[in-house]
Amino acid sequence: MSNWSGSKKKWPRTVNEARRWIDFDNPDLSIREQCRLLGLHRSNVYYDPALESDENLYLMRLMDEEHLRRPNRGSRQMVDFLSDAGCRVNRKRIPRLMKKMGIEGVAPKRRTTIATPGQPVYPYLLRNLEVVRPDQVWCSDITYIPMQFGFLFLVAMMDWFSRYVISWRLSNSLDADFCVDALDSALSQGRPEIFNTDQGSQFTSREFTSREFTGVLKSQDVAISMDGKGRAIDNVMIERLWRTVKYEEVYLKEYSSGSDCYQGLDSYLDYYDHRRRHQSLARKTPWEVYRPNRANRLQLSI
Repeated sequence: MSNWSGSKKKWPRTVNEARRWIDFDNPDLSIREQCRLLGLHRSNVYYDPALESDENLYLMRLMDEEHLRRPNRGSRQMVDFLSDAGCRVNRKRIPRLMKKMGIEGVAPKRRTTIATPGQPVYPYLLRNLEVVRPDQVWCSDITYIPMQFGFLFLVAMMDWFSRYVISWRLSNSLDADFCVDALDSALSQGRPEIFNTDQGSQFTSREFTSREFTGVLKSQDVAISMDGKGRAIDNVMIERLWRTVKYEEVYLKEYSSGSDCYQGLDSYLDYYDHRRRHQSLARKTPWEVYRPNRANRLQLSI
């Protein structure tokens, strides 16, 4: 595997560069080990979406859009919605598909995955808190991304005050590892005072003992905040991000593959961070608010 030799100056600096270094036919190094050496998460190499029938993928796409509009809909109301849309569905199929997508109605249960039994649930620290500066509060969540022949899951780490997306990752499953990988990437760029998530198992699981999500935050002396049960507005900033990403990018595209999905989101999130101005940010971009000094230097150099 000739790619592994050479000077440090040639070492890959981006995910796309690192992916090109993977040698699938190497008899000595497994894909897992190559990813570890490159600091690359395996979900960035494999984008094989879970297989579902074309009919189920169509139903999941409709449910994703409706869930974004009305997150209170449980499986029974979702059956009613699909029936009104002319889709013949049975009561058993929809809960299975919703579970696979990682969504639930906000009442009486949570809309996200259920917390791991026996794991600690942290209090919600943002109630009545005035967020007035970057890196005061970060937040994270996972959302379903439909594709032409399957689907993926997107996790993002976002600064609450500026709406800046610090890092993100794609995965073909709702595991904990890709969330921790995105967190590691975000923490390499800064550190929040408070980190807010939902109570999903990806954020509370101890399956990866040395790399559990809350363990990484504790090691950095970050206060951990978690949404209350049935509280759709507790993580409102990143919910607004999902709405923007889906209506301005995902729903306008029909990604044909995982790499197509990655490239589309990579381009859009770069636009969102650095060129899309927000009325709530006084017509500034998230990057200009998150790192104003760096943004000013960049403008002066152009």
